[in-house]
Amino acid sequence: MTVTDDEPTDLREALRVLADRAEINDLIDRYVIALDTQDDYGFDDAWPRAVFTEDARVEFPVGTFTGLEGLARFHYEAKAKFDRTHHLSANHSIGLHGDVAILRVHLIASHVHRADGPDPGGRFDIGGYCDGEAVRTAEGWRLRFWKFHLMWSAGDGPARGPEPWRLRTAQPRPRAEHQRHV
Repeated sequence: MTVTDDEPTDLREALRVLADRAEINDLIDRYVIALDTQDDYGFDDAWPRAVFTEDARVEFPVGTFTGLEGLARFHYEAKAKFDRTHHLSANHSIGLHGDVAILRVHLIASHVHRADGPDPGGRFDIGGYCDGEAVRTAEGWRLRFWKFHLMWSAGDGPARGPEPWRLRTAQPRPRAEHQRHV
């Protein structure tokens, strides 16, 4: 087999694309897992730095938030309206454009109501997709934009949520070994 002059360069570029796609898939997985686990040990305001850029913008039906400062609290308070949640993502479409990636991800989530919620022990299920943008940073790929588009829901929506004093007294649950990097 004859190797052309361009082949090593082409192979390096193909390897770079595969590595970028793997890193971005890991980034999406870290975020989706964090949606369910970020408060396992009580409030943690540091976790978004491993997922988002300083100027990140997230948009959900429950609200919009820009920047890293306060982003953990935004997620924490949204999740506190439920006893527990379970998010699944699939069909990660990643369009690479140098140091920017345009994303589309399908998402299904179940939210189990708290005992004082609208349907104690019942569920609020949602499905839709997320549009996003990830950028390459010195720390690796990070999300700069993430927007969830609700396509369907089933069950009663969230209750108002606990009073702020209840958020500070959340009891941590043991953290699984594979979750320590989130």
